[in-house]
Amino acid sequence: MTDLDTAFNYQHFGSHETLAAIAADLLPAFSISTKIGYFPEGHDLSTRSLRTAAEQSAIALGRTPDTILLHNPECSAANFEAACEALAKVREEGLCEAWGISTWSPSPLLESAWEVPSPDVIMVRAGLSVPSLVLDAGEQLTERLGARQIWGMSPFAGDAAGPIWTQVDTRQFLSPGQQGSALQSGIATAFAIPGVTRLAVGTSRLDHLADLAEAVSFEVNSTTVNQYRTLLRRRATVNG
Repeated sequence: MTDLDTAFNYQHFGSHETLAAIAADLLPAFSISTKIGYFPEGHDLSTRSLRTAAEQSAIALGRTPDTILLHNPECSAANFEAACEALAKVREEGLCEAWGISTWSPSPLLESAWEVPSPDVIMVRAGLSVPSLVLDAGEQLTERLGARQIWGMSPFAGDAAGPIWTQVDTRQFLSPGQQGSALQSGIATAFAIPGVTRLAVGTSRLDHLADLAEAVSFEVNSTTVNQYRTLLRRRATVNG
């Protein structure tokens, strides 16, 4: 594991300080991404607030983060264009090496006309827990933005111990001949739905972390994934 993902507002706005205190001199060995947009007063994508959060993040971490993402910009969609320009400026000034957006529900961002600089990264929900409309909207937004990289998040919808992960045989998504647990095959599948290069997963257990690390090497059956996406869209159309 070489990447750490956090946010300005995690742990009651204390995650950066906590991370710096725990990791100490190991912190420079990791690639760090963080998200800004939430403040004690609420969601705010104003240029001043974003710049202040970027500066404070670097101070609290003791180093500049590698990537800064707009945190759920759909919550303040009217300010999306200005916010993207602000983060592009933050990158130019050396407060991060890359910038992008992290969106839980991309659809509101597709409803308006805007022109923004192409982000380095877009982070979207990934895996079998994501509804078809969210997956499709994320792919449409990625194409429209011209994002260079796609990252995934929350493959288990926040709870890998949920009953759905014992009821659904996620191993059917693996290529033939591979063996893995439901958790491992769920992680491997999340890399393919919608197709991401990195996956942000939260855990507090070492055995869970070991499963996650091993899952990265698994191959997914692309035919099964395509069939699943087709059935998912069909179901969404019928329900709609």
